[in-house]
Amino acid sequence: MIDVVEILEHWHAGRSKSQVAASVGVDRATVRKYVAPAEAAGLTPGGPPLSRAEWSELVTGWFPELVEAKARSLTWPSIDAHRDRIGDMLKTNTVTTVHQRLRDEHQLTASITSFRRYVWLQFPDRAAAERVTVLRPPVPPGEEAQIDWGFLGHWLDPVADRVRKLWAFVMVLACSRHMFVRPMLRLDAWAWVEAHVAAFAFFDAVPARLVPDNLRTGVDRPDLYDPKLNRAYGDLGAHYGCLIDPARAAKPKDKPRVERPMPYVRDSFWRGRSWQSVEQMQTAAEVWCVEVAGQRRHRSLDGAAPYAMFQAVEQPAMKALPVTAFEPARWSTPKVGVDCHVSVAGVLYSVPWRLIGHRVDARLSARQVEVFVDGQLVKTHRRIERGRQTDYGDYPPDKVAFFMRTPSWCRRRARELGPAVVELIAGLLETNALHRLRSAQGVVGLAERHDAARVDAACRRAVDIGDPTYRTVKGILAAGTETDHLPVVAAPTAPAHLHGPLRLFNLDEAAG
Repeated sequence: MIDVVEILEHWHAGRSKSQVAASVGVDRATVRKYVAPAEAAGLTPGGPPLSRAEWSELVTGWFPELVEAKARSLTWPSIDAHRDRIGDMLKTNTVTTVHQRLRDEHQLTASITSFRRYVWLQFPDRAAAERVTVLRPPVPPGEEAQIDWGFLGHWLDPVADRVRKLWAFVMVLACSRHMFVRPMLRLDAWAWVEAHVAAFAFFDAVPARLVPDNLRTGVDRPDLYDPKLNRAYGDLGAHYGCLIDPARAAKPKDKPRVERPMPYVRDSFWRGRSWQSVEQMQTAAEVWCVEVAGQRRHRSLDGAAPYAMFQAVEQPAMKALPVTAFEPARWSTPKVGVDCHVSVAGVLYSVPWRLIGHRVDARLSARQVEVFVDGQLVKTHRRIERGRQTDYGDYPPDKVAFFMRTPSWCRRRARELGPAVVELIAGLLETNALHRLRSAQGVVGLAERHDAARVDAACRRAVDIGDPTYRTVKGILAAGTETDHLPVVAAPTAPAHLHGPLRLFNLDEAAG
């Protein structure tokens, strides 16, 4: 009917039927069809003007079939067969839910568009209620910030010499409409948290409540009553003392103050400009937020500028920044391998061997890696960029005894056993320390089976006779001769003559 009214308004304004047909995109025969009743009623082009309401009333009388033409389509009978059921269900459910249940439970084949048109005509009160938009009440100063990502466009990176997608993180303060914009190349959790930190620094204050979208960068599991935030985002909220209250899934009207400015950001800040780097964009965006977006006359503020409203009303009501800076971190849940290591950002870090096969919570910050089990810190490592970071204390003692007993450990243990042990170990490790490490480990290991004083005495005797080796010290302790003062002959390395050297060279005696 709206199209018919438009045709009649054009015709009554003095335009020819051919001009009207070309203007509204219909055939001239169609124009003649709808103009004929007006001509029969005595209306002529150029006559006294009629309002749109008056034209609509006339068209309703001339063409009553237009009022229900679309609704009374081929699907009308199939929908009207459920009229009573629809009336009852509309008392407790939305139009969309009623259509879904009729489709699933009663084999209704009509589309949702046809079904809505039917409801608008047959249940006008309910249809009007469906179309009502409830205005959000004013937000007190400092109480709320609305947050979202937005696609800016494609950017030719002059350094990488390739086209890249560019996104904008936008935070809008709900009271003053002052905004923070940060162009970014990544859409991960780390970038999300970093952008929040930069926004709070830009405002030099923190709002009491954050209303983000249900993006995976901040929300692991959307839920109307109990949304699950990811660990890094939760840490940020706890550090700054602000409530994170995600909007409902697929409900952009929950954060209209950040949804509406996105086209403005793309058009005013981004389009038609050349940029050399992301850092240049980010600096320019902050200037734009203050000097351009912050100075515009905002209709919702009765013509006041957002930046002036922010300075006068909102910033004084916001929370002060914490004394300590927030350190962004990434959380992951790696599984402990049989080598007692977990993989965090492509680097291996050791954890206690008792956790093999279990999943742990790993927190990766700029300087360190922390591993938690059931909320308890079990391991901390200095962060490295590649390779592996191993603490041999995380292995079972019997598996790493050899690797733990380094030359330094041998020297330290020797000092605990006595000066003779120190002298002998120093001699062993003076040259080719790694090749003679096993011998040094064996000497200090004798203290596990013998008294330290005996080991020290045995080492003294071995040094005095000029054979400071593990085998000599072990032989002295086995014979119990560490306190004897007679020279000790080292064990022969070639077969001995059973009759001794004197009889060996006494040929007469040997012949007899």
